This record gives sequence, structure tokens and C-alpha cells, in this order.
Amino acid sequence: MTHSRRTPGPHNRSWTVAVPLAVAALLYNAWLLEAVVPTGLDARHSYVSELYAEDSPYRWLFGALELSCAVLVVAGAMAGGIRAVDGMARAGWWALAGLGVSSVADVLMPMTCAPSLQPDCRPVHPAHTLTSAAVHFCLFASLILIIRGARQHGGGPDHVARWGPPLGAAALVSSLCTVGPLIGYGGWHGVAQRCHLLLVGAWLAMLAFGALRAARPARPEAEAVPGALAAPGAPEAPDALGQLASAGRDSRGKSGRRAPKGGLAGPPGVPLSPDLPPDRAG
Repeated sequence: MTHSRRTPGPHNRSWTVAVPLAVAALLYNAWLLEAVVPTGLDARHSYVSELYAEDSPYRWLFGALELSCAVLVVAGAMAGGIRAVDGMARAGWWALAGLGVSSVADVLMPMTCAPSLQPDCRPVHPAHTLTSAAVHFCLFASLILIIRGARQHGGGPDHVARWGPPLGAAALVSSLCTVGPLIGYGGWHGVAQRCHLLLVGAWLAMLAFGALRAARPARPEAEAVPGALAAPGAPEAPDALGQLASAGRDSRGKSGRRAPKGGLAGPPGVPLSPDLPPDRAG
């Protein structure tokens, strides 16, 4: 019977982080449904928020998907924050939960109209702009804190420390490229925003993958001798080759004589068999 020692801990709890964030990574890019849903928006020059503007015919569909995504982000981030052992990483998980809460507010306070379809519709909607700013603040706070925790204190998986910084930098650049209409320079901001959303989905997927790796059982650290449990501190049993070599050495006595069949050779003057005297032995 082979016994192994495994790392203690409820690994299955990592699924409470991995599953919600993996699904949220897909729902965060529900705008891809534009390929099959006749929204009337030009993806190159429109904000994704226009999909659930107050006068959008498919507001209920895209708003429901956005709310579902936000709830999943909050659930996964809270589970990650509870499991985090590093203070900086824990703060990053709570910031990610704030992203989900801000996204809920983003849907509940939508644009009143679609600026890309109506020339008289202003692109700045104070309440919606404020909630969108909160979403971005929480996003980049989670990126900075979780990545720093992973790089400096081991508060996250290795792939977060390696790929998190370039992903965060690309997300920041794409986010800045979406503010054109807000300052009077519209055009092609839809492409930048959709690239940004893909990067945010990749961030959620990266965190989900890290939790998924943590959910795998640990590999055995040590294997005991088959058929028995080794006592703590006991010397390791020799392998098969070692046992054969030991048996060959024991088949000779201290005097170098080879043992006869049925017994082991002993030192001179010591009978080989308890039934024979020394002068008749051998």
C-alpha cells in the first residue's frame, strides 16, 4: 500500500474564485453579440455603453448580461480576497470587487441616448461618466495591487507576476484612447474600447486560471515502502538492487569462507549448525 503526504487545505474552495471569474471573462465581452444582433451601432465609432442606453432596443439583453457579469466579478473577487494571505494582494481583490459594484451602478445609471446615432446627444452623461470612472479606477487598482503582491510577496501565481504588467500597460493605453468624444475628438474610440474590454476579460481569465491551478491537489512529497508505513525518523529501506547486494555480502563469513547450503558461515570456532560439534562442521 502506497502512502503519500499531501499539502493540507481545502483545495476545492479555489473553484469559488475560478468559476465566477472565468464566466465573467466571457460575459465582459458580450458586445461580441453585435455580430448577430441588429443594434444599428457602428462598432468602430460607438461606445459599448450605448448598447444598453435608455433608448436602445436591446437594452434589456445587454444590460442583463452586464449585470450578470458584475455579480460574478463581485462573487469571485470576494472569494479571492478571503483566501488571500498577503495584505497587498487582498486589497487588490477587494478593488476587483469594487469594479463589479461600479459596473452594477454603470448599468443602473445608463446613457440617456446613443451619441453615435443621434447628433444632438451629448457623449458626457454625468452619472454614467462617474460610474465608468469608478470602474476604471477599481480595475487599475486591482491590477497594481495584485501584481505587486505576486511579484514582491508571493501573493499570487507566477503567470500574474510575469504577464500582468504588459497586460495592465496595454489596458491603460487602450483606455486612454477612448476619451476622444469626451474632449471633442470623436472617431475610432469604439475600436479602442473594445480592445480594452478584451484585455479586461484576459485579466479576469488570468486570475481564474491562477485559482484553477491552486485547486489542483499537490503532488506526493514522499513515497513509503510498499506494504508498510515507515516510522518517523526510521532509515530508508534499500531498494531491490541494494537488497541483493546486501544478501551477497552476508553470504560470506568474516573469515571469507563461503557458507554451505542451509546456513551462514560464522567466525572460526563457532559451529555452523547447533546440531554439529565444531570438529565435524564443514
